[in-house]
Amino acid sequence: EGMDDLQKRNLGFYARQLVNAMSPTNFVSTNPEVMRRTLQTRGQNLVEGLSRLREDLANSAEGINVCMTERNAFGIGENIAVTPGAVVYENELIQLIQYTPTTEKTFKTPLLIVPPWINKYYILDLRQDNSMVKWMVDQGHTVFLISWRNPGPEQRDITWADYMQMGPISAISAIEDACGEKSVNLVSYCVGGTLTASTVAYLTSTRKGRKVKSVTYMATLQDFRDPGDIGVFLNEAVVQGLEQTMQLKGYLDGRSMAYTFNLLRENDLFWSFYINNYLKGEMPAAFDLLHWNTDGTNLPAGTHAWYLRHMYLENRLVAPGGIELDGVKIDLRKISTPSYFVSTKEDHIAKWNSTYYGALLPKGPVTFVLGGSGHIAGIVNPPQKNKYGYWSNDALPESHEGWLETAAFNEGSWWPHWQAWMTQNGYADTQKMVPSHTPGDGKLEVIEPAPGRYVKMTIPDVLSEQGSL
Repeated sequence: EGMDDLQKRNLGFYARQLVNAMSPTNFVSTNPEVMRRTLQTRGQNLVEGLSRLREDLANSAEGINVCMTERNAFGIGENIAVTPGAVVYENELIQLIQYTPTTEKTFKTPLLIVPPWINKYYILDLRQDNSMVKWMVDQGHTVFLISWRNPGPEQRDITWADYMQMGPISAISAIEDACGEKSVNLVSYCVGGTLTASTVAYLTSTRKGRKVKSVTYMATLQDFRDPGDIGVFLNEAVVQGLEQTMQLKGYLDGRSMAYTFNLLRENDLFWSFYINNYLKGEMPAAFDLLHWNTDGTNLPAGTHAWYLRHMYLENRLVAPGGIELDGVKIDLRKISTPSYFVSTKEDHIAKWNSTYYGALLPKGPVTFVLGGSGHIAGIVNPPQKNKYGYWSNDALPESHEGWLETAAFNEGSWWPHWQAWMTQNGYADTQKMVPSHTPGDGKLEVIEPAPGRYVKMTIPDVLSEQGSL
């Protein structure tokens, strides 16, 4: 009693960690299944578990990154990230993938996907039956996608503005060379969406807003009023400590960040694997989503420290002129580009009661949709699976509670709703279809087949290559 909401949240989080860590199932002598297995195998399960623990410790930075899936079950470009295409442009920070069309004609305006650089893009292209990339190609879009570099100490000084210039802005210019089109439809996800909002605001302030015909934000925080459980790890003292660490190393090791994210769902993403891998000595099952979850990326010091302070701590993106990029003060309220926001009801990373308020900022037309499930499953929800429904509402009241009260629930995936929004509003104009563009048929030559080199670089690869292991 007498605590404020933040103190209650923090106390609740750490109390939960302690209770779950002390669960009897986490100890050999108080877990009946482990005791039975130990007797049956004469301790071989513990020997194998220790071997797995040593492997995991060798692939950890801070804490233990428990292996969640069979290590060699998946290969990027072999059985995940296999939608056909080619890298047609690259710089120090990105490779731009152009996907091979599957329709004779495509929409005139190309589609550029801006994924997060925390983890890798292929969450949107895991398998052919749940690949958002493939589905968009099959709908008649000319799809381009940014594959971010996995950075190391040599990229320490790359800033948020550099991510904007070398990411979406460079990609838009490259797409004009590839297709001859001066504008794109942007689709963005998570922190890629936060960057995209910054980019659209920057283009608006520099009178280049027409380069973006429409913009889609998937599970994207623009208003950081409630960062969710991740806020437990973000206060002035913690951010200062991270700033000092990144200043010394030049980057934040993605494995330590993955460990932090796993603690947000500690029983599902840590203790269950701890028991099975180390106490029972079992090999985890092959699961592509968990392979992606453990295939992390580093974060450059110059970008990540700035992001944590300016967005999470100070929530400056929502303030008019609160963010300055390359000498330009940006204001999300000046954006007139039509926007489509989709969030998910159970998202613990980009909570919808915060993402909703980003939808109230632009002055242009806005559609807000709320999907079922969480940060991944609610977004990667293909129509053929029909797993989760979504809520829609033509109105945008001042509060998220008010929006949900009058929203209508719809069965099925939100993907066809987005496609209808694109076509009915002319952002993907069915009356102006053009012959399909294949990679390399414009001014840009094919550099290498998709998925390219950047996405295949693991954290140990990067640190070994740049001499930091």
